[in-house]
Amino acid sequence: MKAIINGKIITKDEILENKVLLFDKKINKIVENINFNKDNLEIIDAKRSYVSPGFIDVHIHGSNGKDVMDGEIESLEIMSKFVSSKGVTAFLPTTMTMSKERIYKALDTIKEASDRKLSGASIIGAHLEGPFINEKYKGAQKSDYILKPNYDFIKKYKDIIKLITMAPEEDENFNFIKEVKKNSDIVLSIGHSDATYEQAMEAIKLGANHITHTFNVMSPLNHRKPGVVGAAFDSDAFCEIIADTIHTHPSIFSILLKIKGKEKVVLITDCMRAGGLKDGVSELGGQKVFVKDNSARLESGALAGSILTLNKAIKNVYENTDLTINEAVNLATINPAKSINIYDKKGSLEEGKDADITIFNDKFEVIQTIVGGETVYEN
Repeated sequence: MKAIINGKIITKDEILENKVLLFDKKINKIVENINFNKDNLEIIDAKRSYVSPGFIDVHIHGSNGKDVMDGEIESLEIMSKFVSSKGVTAFLPTTMTMSKERIYKALDTIKEASDRKLSGASIIGAHLEGPFINEKYKGAQKSDYILKPNYDFIKKYKDIIKLITMAPEEDENFNFIKEVKKNSDIVLSIGHSDATYEQAMEAIKLGANHITHTFNVMSPLNHRKPGVVGAAFDSDAFCEIIADTIHTHPSIFSILLKIKGKEKVVLITDCMRAGGLKDGVSELGGQKVFVKDNSARLESGALAGSILTLNKAIKNVYENTDLTINEAVNLATINPAKSINIYDKKGSLEEGKDADITIFNDKFEVIQTIVGGETVYEN
């Protein structure tokens, strides 16, 4: 058994002080400091830093020079290690709109890696972003490989795919959505979409209860054509947001939180290969990307994912809203866990859940990351 002492323990509704967090592979319990017996325990001194549930990133393409579409275990291993240094304990490697063979190779590799014990954050499934998108809002995805939604395309991989981004207006009679919801536990997300408000609302009604990087590459809110953004606002769907202050203006954080509520906003990074590296030329989905001044852009100037880290996303939201620290952390822990239906195992420091723990300081710098009860990163 292990114990974290002298920490400010983050729970859903408050920050606990003068308490001790006991855990092994699972969270045991939180006890009073005065009732704490150190005998036969491994002690971790948090030194007045915050003790948080591990961060969960449900949308990340790459980092530290590696990309999910490399289709290599080594790439996922390097990503796993890098994101753990930013407090992430679990993530969904996210694919791109590329050839069927490249997508399948990436999914096969994700499945293999999810069965292994990686040296950093654990893989909890795959996020299939594309190829079922609308060319008008393709963003940094390649037109050549865009397909109509097709259940047979993903049928073999329904055990590893956790989340699919799709354009519902491309789904004839919403047949894909209906088949996925009937035959799997996959979460469907509206993104890269030109759907009307009515189409998006019907998709949400049928089970597409997630919105991919809200505001970016989707039909915007207009008072005569509310679009996907209008449907996101007018529904119970979870809304991802890239809180890098580049993809969205900082004021949008508060606006989205006021409209959706604190329980429905999910922080993501949408990080690509160049995350964690210096400025220069990189790559995304077979396209050249230029990284400068904290942004990544295609030659056309279009944004190409981000180089954001999840601890920085939490910091940005905290500094640009009136959220408390625990409320800001919830957006990267509880909410993503609930959005992909793993809250019974992860997302909070409750008894019986996986001992995925992040310790960070007042500057949101990660001090230590623990996955399944074992330290994977220590600063």
